Amino acid sequence: MKLSVDHQDMQPQYAQVPFKLKLAYQPPNAWFKIVQHALVIADLPAPLHYFNFKALVGQPNIPIFNTHQQSKHTLDIVTTINSVSPHMLGHSATFSVGQDCHLQKDAYQFGSDLKLTGSFPFFKLIRHDAELTVDLNIHTQPVISHFSKLKFGLGVYQHWSLLCQCQGTLTYKGQRIEVNQLGSFEYARGINVPFLAVYFYTYQVIQLKDLRQLILLQVRNQYNQVLRSQIFLRTEIEKNTLCFDHQVQFIIHRVYPKVQTPCLNMMYLPREFEWRAQQGKHRIEIYAKSRGDYKSGLGRGYVGSFQYQIKIDDYYEEGSAGYCEFIDLRPFNWQESDQPERALALDSLPSSALCKKK
Repeated sequence: MKLSVDHQDMQPQYAQVPFKLKLAYQPPNAWFKIVQHALVIADLPAPLHYFNFKALVGQPNIPIFNTHQQSKHTLDIVTTINSVSPHMLGHSATFSVGQDCHLQKDAYQFGSDLKLTGSFPFFKLIRHDAELTVDLNIHTQPVISHFSKLKFGLGVYQHWSLLCQCQGTLTYKGQRIEVNQLGSFEYARGINVPFLAVYFYTYQVIQLKDLRQLILLQVRNQYNQVLRSQIFLRTEIEKNTLCFDHQVQFIIHRVYPKVQTPCLNMMYLPREFEWRAQQGKHRIEIYAKSRGDYKSGLGRGYVGSFQYQIKIDDYYEEGSAGYCEFIDLRPFNWQESDQPERALALDSLPSSALCKKK
């Protein structure tokens, strides 16, 4: 496509232009002890469907993300996940900050085979692995979504996402796939607060064919109260973001049989679900069906992909490779009753259920 040629040809010119946004981007320090880096690419060709990279430095006192609650060295723990739709044995890993990692402002080394380098607007992600090798150049765009920016005097938690252009290769079990696709490049940092009561979390990415991208987020507490429910519609051509933050509904219609996570939690994973949102004259409706490729390793939850039908005002599209993160630690009375119309899908299990602990 001409678009990909233009991005590649203009890259040296872009390199001479200062990045327009002033954003925090640094390793853990004396104040912000918890840091997360992430890259998500949806709508990749089969068999990959999606790619995600997430590295969480430190274990926050948030139930959905803390997988080492009994450890006395939570700030020394790094958890990473690198996955695509097909099954992998080594998609998640745990490291020690002091023994296994080198963290600098422009270079983050996790173990011996995973490295994120660069500064705005250009970054590079390298992973060497027999199952999934990654070599991606990341060009961030000044199209931003702020998921959370909490302040009490000084900032205590900040989380942003940038639209980005990703070029390079993903090699899955010897099959090399060229990538030239829009993605979401993210960074979060927070102080080590005593406790944040977040018990339900879903984060989803849909890449549309017209160079627009949807980021969908909902967070709830243990009492099923919605703490945050938002949809961000981002446009690569116009370089802007439309935020839906009123009347945003996430509805689960069917679930897989409950699974036991590696952290010994019991959880229902969504099989069919929808989003509804209204913001002024704009309306979004999404109906989605999971591919059943859920994998553990994202905090205490799972990642996977889904097929979808979407309507944005008068625009309609069908797709086969949306991206989904899902964690649900609410008591079962909420998991089973908050959507009374949903029915268990007993005819098949997600791949992760085959590996659940007895």
